[in-house]
Amino acid sequence: MERLDNKVAVVYGNGTIGAAVAVAFAKEGGTVFLAGRTPGKLAQIAARAATGGNIIETVELDALDETAVIQHLEEVVKEAGRVDISFNAIGIPQKGIQGLPIADLSLDSFFMPVATYLRSHFITAKAAVGQMLQQNSGVILAHTPNASRISPPFVGGMVPAWAAVEGLFRSLSVEYGASGIRAVYLNTTGIPETSLIDEVWEIHGKAHGIGFEQFHSVMEGMTHRKRLTTLKELTDAAIFVASDEGSAITGTIFNLTAGMIV
Repeated sequence: MERLDNKVAVVYGNGTIGAAVAVAFAKEGGTVFLAGRTPGKLAQIAARAATGGNIIETVELDALDETAVIQHLEEVVKEAGRVDISFNAIGIPQKGIQGLPIADLSLDSFFMPVATYLRSHFITAKAAVGQMLQQNSGVILAHTPNASRISPPFVGGMVPAWAAVEGLFRSLSVEYGASGIRAVYLNTTGIPETSLIDEVWEIHGKAHGIGFEQFHSVMEGMTHRKRLTTLKELTDAAIFVASDEGSAITGTIFNLTAGMIV
C-alpha cells in the first residue's frame, strides 16, 4: 500500500516544485489534480507522470482568481469525492524584486510579493477549508524558503511575504485544527534543482559583489552539513506530512534547512 492511497491532492503551480510535488504524490498513490497557468508545462508534467504509470489531471488556472479556484475545487470534489491535500507552490519572477537595498525599491516592487503570495495562499486555503470542513479532515501545505526566518539582505518584500504566509498557516491550524484540518509550511534553503535559483543566485551575487559559484558556496556554508536542501528532500517531506504518518504535525514549520535555521 502506498502512503497516499485513497488521498486526493490538489497542487497549485506548474514550476519545478509544483511539478515535483505533483509527480511525487501520484507515485505514492494519490489522486492528483495539478493547476497552473502554463498549458505547455502542464502537459509535460502529465506526460512525465504517465511515463511512470501515474495519472495527473491538469487544468489551466490562475491561483489568484478566487472564483476560478473555488469552482475548480468543487469540480475536483464532484469527480473524486473529496479533497485531502492542498499544496500551493506558486512562484513569481524575482528580477526587480530582489537584489536592491529595501529602501531603493518602489512601493509596487516591495508589495508585489506580499500581495501575490498572501492573496494566492489565502484563496487556495480558504477554498480547501470550505471542502475539508465537510469531511472533518485534510491538510493544507505550503513551501517557504529560509529567508522568512533569517531575513537576509536584498530580498525586498519576499521576507514579509513568506513570513505572512507562515502566519496565515498558524492561524488556519489554530482555528480549524479541532475540525481535523492541519496546516503546515515546509521551510527549505534554496533548492539547486529549481530554475529560479539560477536567477536568484545571480541577482544576489551581483548585489554582494561576488560571482554565482561563490555565492552558492556561501549559502552551502551556512548549513550544518554544508549543502543545500534537495528537491527530493522536499518532496519526501511533503509526502510524509500529507500522509497519515504526519497526523500530529500542524501549525508549525517543517524545518528542512539542514541547520541554517535552528
